[in-house]
Amino acid sequence: MDKLAEVFHFGPHHKSTSGQQKKTKGFVVLQKKNVLDLSDFSADILDDLSELIGKGVSFQLISTSQIDSSSGSGKFGEKALLQNWISTPERLVTGQTTYSIEFDWDSDFGPPGAVFITNSHHDEFFLNSLTLEVPDLGNVHFDCNSWVYPASTSNRGRIFFSNRSYLPANCPPALIKLRNEELISLRGEYNGMAETERKECDRVYDYDFYNDLGDPDKSVELSRPVLGGSQQFPYPRRGRTGRPPTKTDPATESRLSLDKSLDIYVPRDERFGHLKMSDFLAHALKSIVQFLVPELKSLFDPTPNEFDSFEDIMKLYSHGIKLPDNPILDAITSLIPLELIKEFLTTDGENLLKYPLPQVIATDEFAWRTDEEFARQMLAGVDPVVIQRLQSFPPRSKLDPEIYGCQISSINASHIQKYLDGLTVEQSLEHDRLFILDHHDVFMPYVNRINALPTPKIYASRTILFLKSDGTLRPVAIELSLPPTDQRRQSVQQVFTPAEEGAQGALWQLAKCYVAVNDSGYHQLISHWLKTHAVIEPFVIATNRQLSVMHPVYKLLSPHFRDTMNINALARQILINGGGILEATVFPGKYSMEMSAVVYKDWRFDEQGLPADLLKRGMLVVDSSMPYGLKLIIEDYPYAVDGLEIWFAVVSWVKEYLSLYYQNDDAVKSDAELQAWWTEIRNVGHGDKKDETWWYSMESVEEVEKAITTIIWIASALHAALNYGQYPYAGYMPDRPTVSRRLIPEEGSHEFSELVENPDLGILRTLSNQFQTTLGIALIEILSRHTTDEVYLGQRATSEWSDDKRVIEAFERFGTKLKEIEKNITERNQNANKLKNRSGPANVPYTLLYPSTSDLTHKGGLTGKGIPNSTAI
Repeated sequence: MDKLAEVFHFGPHHKSTSGQQKKTKGFVVLQKKNVLDLSDFSADILDDLSELIGKGVSFQLISTSQIDSSSGSGKFGEKALLQNWISTPERLVTGQTTYSIEFDWDSDFGPPGAVFITNSHHDEFFLNSLTLEVPDLGNVHFDCNSWVYPASTSNRGRIFFSNRSYLPANCPPALIKLRNEELISLRGEYNGMAETERKECDRVYDYDFYNDLGDPDKSVELSRPVLGGSQQFPYPRRGRTGRPPTKTDPATESRLSLDKSLDIYVPRDERFGHLKMSDFLAHALKSIVQFLVPELKSLFDPTPNEFDSFEDIMKLYSHGIKLPDNPILDAITSLIPLELIKEFLTTDGENLLKYPLPQVIATDEFAWRTDEEFARQMLAGVDPVVIQRLQSFPPRSKLDPEIYGCQISSINASHIQKYLDGLTVEQSLEHDRLFILDHHDVFMPYVNRINALPTPKIYASRTILFLKSDGTLRPVAIELSLPPTDQRRQSVQQVFTPAEEGAQGALWQLAKCYVAVNDSGYHQLISHWLKTHAVIEPFVIATNRQLSVMHPVYKLLSPHFRDTMNINALARQILINGGGILEATVFPGKYSMEMSAVVYKDWRFDEQGLPADLLKRGMLVVDSSMPYGLKLIIEDYPYAVDGLEIWFAVVSWVKEYLSLYYQNDDAVKSDAELQAWWTEIRNVGHGDKKDETWWYSMESVEEVEKAITTIIWIASALHAALNYGQYPYAGYMPDRPTVSRRLIPEEGSHEFSELVENPDLGILRTLSNQFQTTLGIALIEILSRHTTDEVYLGQRATSEWSDDKRVIEAFERFGTKLKEIEKNITERNQNANKLKNRSGPANVPYTLLYPSTSDLTHKGGLTGKGIPNSTAI
């Protein structure tokens, strides 16, 4: 009996002679390791040697109808070897190789439902697919997309199932044991793997706390609290790596050195693919941290490190920063492996640090400064998910007044009355004309701690806005607050109102900058990282642990999880860790991740879908006379208008798909895998929320539809809206500054006189300095790019992901609907005279929720549009 089959508890294969013997031809598509890992030149040679000595790659078909009595699983067919490994050439662009294979097939064997693969080579390969031409049955396709490691490394062969979906109750008996064994393997339940440090070849999905952000062994200043597992800092779980604890703190997991960042464990199939430009993102981030940051810092530190005018900032795009001739910089340029990074480190001999021109200043260099554009970006910018309808005046805090001062805002009617177009405050509230961007309660508990750090100086803020008759918003008051301190026993509440000239005009512009700083920090830490990247990872892990690849829900969700674990792992290693890029460029500094944990206390899964979110923020009301039975309070709210079309397209697709498998609620209740999946998400993946009453009970088809639609929304459209607009807006620092370095100067001080005499210089001395700006821009330029292998919503990486014609037709209808939405968005953007928030004074058309389903060019880049299937960057 095959030793590898023993590991899976399979019996010996049996060759049936009762049926008609025929040959079954097949085609295997794979990518060799040496093609995907250019640094491993020996891989191809060693694999060729393996072929020459008879150690190849074998395939065994597994029957769906005949069960081996000794193993309880489907019978194995004869081994078939992959042919012409050495002589078959790779495709130049994709690196894929197509091999022929031939199986002996007996008609009594029945349809093959699985295949068992043994890799006897020296190295792993990436198996894309296997397609069989089965006599009298037609084509049978196996959509594999997985790394197959040598038997000597993994100590087991690999099982792949065909592209036919089965609920557990409908699974052919011959495949049930194989199905369960595969899930056991993915959970790491063989040989105690669940508790060991992960190796590259492991295919184990498991959970852990965010206990790997700090580095106390390196410095006490780099200690960070564990996020998750406590009432103080609850958090979603992340993928377990199994690394040992630090020497200093047993609760903190040890970290990899910077040069090992790319080796951080995620299951190998979760790593970036070949066409993600040979792991371009990982190399780019590592290059910035390892090479650019220290060198740029050494260059800037001997200087004041300041922008002296807005023209200095514009030179980043028109001229670049002139760096001195320096052999270290020459070495940096040669070490950065990708054209992506070399776009801003030019190699034409000029030695410039140069960036593409952000959209927000491409048409009008100063439009970002207008009140209308400042307000418009709350509806159509990079963080359009925070603004709320104001439902009582003045606003009130929920914080403890004994600690944080007066709960009631100091903004009163006299501050805003003249900006309400003849209405009173009460009338404006009654007619849904007042709105608020509220960054008060989130930041207030941290203001004193953040302001005690060396650089940042912030306020908690509230911004009141009025909806004008033309559909645009007018900011009418900004309140900046400081909590009491040991030296100052009262809280400070300063109110600023619109002004264009003199000291009041300078203070108004400065107040808007503090609001932009707060919103930038909230966007990066909460809207973007926490509410997309962090909350979706437990769903990725649970799906792989509890749902078979044959499960229809797995097939529905898997494209929406692509690369998420990898980008999150790299973020923990380089971006959100103690001393990482985020702490260096965003104002909360070392409190950044801790703050996101505090906000997670109020996170609810049932409020993450777009309609529920809009209803919670008071931006939407139920109205049966309107499309979808919902009415937007602000009709020209680009994010919401486009988003609702996307949302309901996903709703229709999910309903139609699930109806093919779940005919009634009993089918949901009896689905053991689905129930285990949802239980694990609630009790483990989001375990700090397990006792909340808002979780779906998962006992009806409707609840499955709601849950899956919400997951797809978060992973695709919500993330796209929050990510791909970063460079178009925040690529110009004054529009989306991430740090404020001093408080508003007191009247009579030198700084106050400087602000009044030269408002631009006063603002620049307050906001991010040159080093923070260049580092931040370098980062968001990378994060705002689409990759060349992007798969957008309504697309699949392969057309053969399902063998069910009904599924494929339903998916095509979904794609057609998304293409219609593309046309609708284009038409709305062309109607800028009526829909003023679509482009605004800066003339940036809202395209962040343009699906790009019709885009088959695979060009990628800084497009400012497109909804990838997954949270992958």
